[in-house]
Amino acid sequence: MILNIFCMLRVVTRTLETRRERILATFLLSLTIPCSAQLGVILALLSDSFLSLTIWGCYILLIFGIIGRLSGSFLPGNSSSFYMEIPPLRLPILSNVLQKAFIRMWWYFIEILPIFIMTSVILWLGDRTGILSDIIYSLQPTMSLLGLPIETAQPFLLGFFRRDYGAAGLYEMAANQSLSKEQLLIASATLTLFVPCVAQVAVMIKERGIFISMVILCSIIVFAFVGGLLLSKLLPILNLYL
Repeated sequence: MILNIFCMLRVVTRTLETRRERILATFLLSLTIPCSAQLGVILALLSDSFLSLTIWGCYILLIFGIIGRLSGSFLPGNSSSFYMEIPPLRLPILSNVLQKAFIRMWWYFIEILPIFIMTSVILWLGDRTGILSDIIYSLQPTMSLLGLPIETAQPFLLGFFRRDYGAAGLYEMAANQSLSKEQLLIASATLTLFVPCVAQVAVMIKERGIFISMVILCSIIVFAFVGGLLLSKLLPILNLYL
């Protein structure tokens, strides 16, 4: 869970022993754990209101617990015993540290950077051809259902290509006072639960296969918007005004 914050989503699940645990961890990581870039922007968005930040954190943890419990009951198989062999602690050798850091950076540039470049090209082509506008227009009824301005559809679409792009879009709308504090909280919670970026989706497909990945992504879309809808209904019921 901690390593996922640093954009290592599906890769870190390789250490888990059973296929059931790897699928469950991939699903929960994709649904509830934001990457460091998105987390930083969302914390900046909600930092003006301690209550908003508290509600956001508690709500994400609640979703994590409920969905994790239900998913664990639904997936067949048993949980493996938790044990970890603690290796002897030694001072690291600088040459080994530099070598491993270089290997990780080289892997990142080879595997992920081309996807980010391709994503930027796709966004440019979509904007030029008008396809991007059509997709944004199709998302507007969902935004209205959540009680959000229709312009919020753009940050959600951009969030699929780069999660920090989506959060940055919300930040810009908040700076222009296009969102109330309640709407900002709902949008932030929904965007946190939304699908991971296209780079992480590519890694997920590579690690889990196309079928499992599509099931996970479809489930995440449903849970994200249902979770956002529930939050939009709970705020006035609980008389929480930010």
